[in-house]
Amino acid sequence: MLNLFKSWVKNSLKVILLLTIFLGTSTAGWTPASNAGLPAGNAITDGKALLRYALPIDNQPVRKLQASLEDISNQLRANKRWGAVNNDLKQALRILDKPSQILASVPEERQPQAEAWMTELKSGIIELQEVVKTKQKEPVLDGRAKLLNLVSLLEESMVKEFPFEVPAEYSNLPQLKGRATIAFKTNKGDLTVVVDGYSAPVTAGNFVDLVQRGFYNGLEFTRSEESYFLQTGDPVGKEVGFIDPQTGEYRAVPLEILVQGEKEPTYGITLEEAGRYLDMPVLPFSSFGALVMARPENEANGGSSQVFFFLFEPELTPAGRNLLDGRYSVFGYLTEGREVLDKLKAGDKIESATVVKGIENLVQPQAA
Repeated sequence: MLNLFKSWVKNSLKVILLLTIFLGTSTAGWTPASNAGLPAGNAITDGKALLRYALPIDNQPVRKLQASLEDISNQLRANKRWGAVNNDLKQALRILDKPSQILASVPEERQPQAEAWMTELKSGIIELQEVVKTKQKEPVLDGRAKLLNLVSLLEESMVKEFPFEVPAEYSNLPQLKGRATIAFKTNKGDLTVVVDGYSAPVTAGNFVDLVQRGFYNGLEFTRSEESYFLQTGDPVGKEVGFIDPQTGEYRAVPLEILVQGEKEPTYGITLEEAGRYLDMPVLPFSSFGALVMARPENEANGGSSQVFFFLFEPELTPAGRNLLDGRYSVFGYLTEGREVLDKLKAGDKIESATVVKGIENLVQPQAA
């Protein structure tokens, strides 16, 4: 079984994360923590929001629209600032009053559908303004979620093509040129995960290919630590990863991390080993249910089939930085089933894993 974490990590690192202490350590088996300054602001802790922000688009009005609606949950989290919620909704309406600025980034053939979504957004915002008057938190959050789902569709319609070329040395591996949605059935209930090939095409492609092969069907969750991580993907038998039936060899997947502001991922090296202490991944560990590629401790390019869900509740984490960012490849997020994931332990089982959306984005290696 892959050594995802040493025994000291289970104890001391968990405490470090919970206490939000980001100090270097000389303990054997783990690289020193980043001594970078922590960025200002609140970390984004919602997987769906992180997936929206990770889309390779450049349209400031739609990003401002998204930010206005995302901010509603911040205003309701503690003091329930209803005036600020109303301001967020007014800002969203002002943006939608200039549809041409949003449509400028949508391909012409998709614009009729985009216009329909914007019309639905405007009416939904007006309805939500009425709900806000009741000062009931849950109905407002439910309305916000529906609006943000429309924003997701609108933003996704702006993506015209895959944004970069994956290095030729990884052409022997499946690649996901877009996104895919995976439905898990477990003995405790159902999970839904969206994996992001725009940020991690090789890692996500490998995972979607294995799901499509039925690799995860019937596998147990083999390692768990409450409020920390849950791991699966260790096949029955002596092997610790996927053995490609065509080659008879272990399929190794490189460490793959897309940094904010860059056009393509960094491969084969942790950000810390590269001396990039200030750089933040597009897909960070800040959300409960981040889906991550496991790997042997000292082999950046040794991942294969084993993956883990990050279970840490990030509300206590300093904004935008924790000890795992840049050390492992996050390639997706849980979008449905948080209460189920919270119940799963080592020994529980994946009854089935199915690609329910996006299989057309999976690109298989070309035959030699």
